[in-house]
Amino acid sequence: MKILSLKAREILDSRGNPTVEVELKTQKGEFVSGAPSGASTGIHEAVELRDGGARRGGLGVLKAIKNIEEIIAPKIEGKEISSQEEIDGLMLELDGTDNKSKLGANAIVAVSMAACRALAAEKNIPLYQFINELFNQKREQPLSLPSPCFNVINGGAHAGNDLDVQEFMVVPQASSFAENLEIGAEVYRELKNALKNKMGPSAVNVGDEGGFAPSLEYPEEALDIILEASEKKGLRQKIKFILDVAASQFFEEGKYKTKMGAFGGEDFADYYCDLISKYPIIGIEDPFAEDDFGSWTILKSKLSDFGTIIVGDDLTVTNPERIKMAADKKSCDAIILKINQIGTITEALASAELAKRLGWKIIVSHRSGETGDDFIADLAVGIGAEFIKSGAPARGERAAKYNRLLKIESKIRQ
Repeated sequence: MKILSLKAREILDSRGNPTVEVELKTQKGEFVSGAPSGASTGIHEAVELRDGGARRGGLGVLKAIKNIEEIIAPKIEGKEISSQEEIDGLMLELDGTDNKSKLGANAIVAVSMAACRALAAEKNIPLYQFINELFNQKREQPLSLPSPCFNVINGGAHAGNDLDVQEFMVVPQASSFAENLEIGAEVYRELKNALKNKMGPSAVNVGDEGGFAPSLEYPEEALDIILEASEKKGLRQKIKFILDVAASQFFEEGKYKTKMGAFGGEDFADYYCDLISKYPIIGIEDPFAEDDFGSWTILKSKLSDFGTIIVGDDLTVTNPERIKMAADKKSCDAIILKINQIGTITEALASAELAKRLGWKIIVSHRSGETGDDFIADLAVGIGAEFIKSGAPARGERAAKYNRLLKIESKIRQ
């Protein structure tokens, strides 16, 4: 594949903040990808390069764009690129840091994704199939559709309410993606009615990921009203929950300071066990701070009889070294996979392969600051991820991923 040109521009993400979009041109056409951006980011994530200063509140990405056009582009324009590993390896060499702080993870990830699209086009195959072929170089993994996790109530860093828990995700239990999407949309619609009737019109304002941001304080309140809405549609027995606690956001001085009080690690683990005993919760993401390994291990031991997965996000940051550390300490048994946490497709696939080898579940994830790019839908199918989360079944940048999965399902099952 010969790269004819590589250009970058500053665009807006779903929060109205600047982000990077690249356009990579080959003889097969132009391939565009946009870099997502997180709000509750782990301290071990690859570094997102921002300009600082007064312009655009310091959030501009002109430095990252300059790095693409003046450092990356001259090295690849006019060159024959034969593989994903080649272009990713070249960018890693040009960056030369452990955390992508020189070029910026937002610069690197956008180029990596565009290159992946171009390489798929070069082989005249869909993106999900190309990713599957890349992944199968590491392990045999058939194509499969993930279960969607719909963030229907937002809290934490994603909303302006009093909920400590960041995401209340509904996970439908039907046999096809299309059916699961229908269930998720029905619950979301009925939840809107329930919140409006109970709390007034302001209760259906939405957070960053399209979920509602009502004036609630306690997790039980959010779970109860979702179950009530599901019951009205006859869907209560067809849904389960995954919660993203994002506990690093309220971990201070060795305590988890919540609306329910301040908890030590073991006490907080006991609270989770009590919550899981009362509600159909199949997963808890980031129940503790990213370096509080002892508390993670305690919870994993306590949940051994529940069948509830413990999901690392800030803990593992799509980084093989962090995943190995979590495995050694018996901290979790599932990971969130976010490409921009690590920077390249090659590294993200290495993390996915390691998770599969450990027998862990994978949740491919968007970020709270998104673009209309639907790359992660193909990624989830290509690696056989068990789950995908892309926010609520609403808002264009969220629905784009779910609609892409509908299209992929129709092609795979033809």
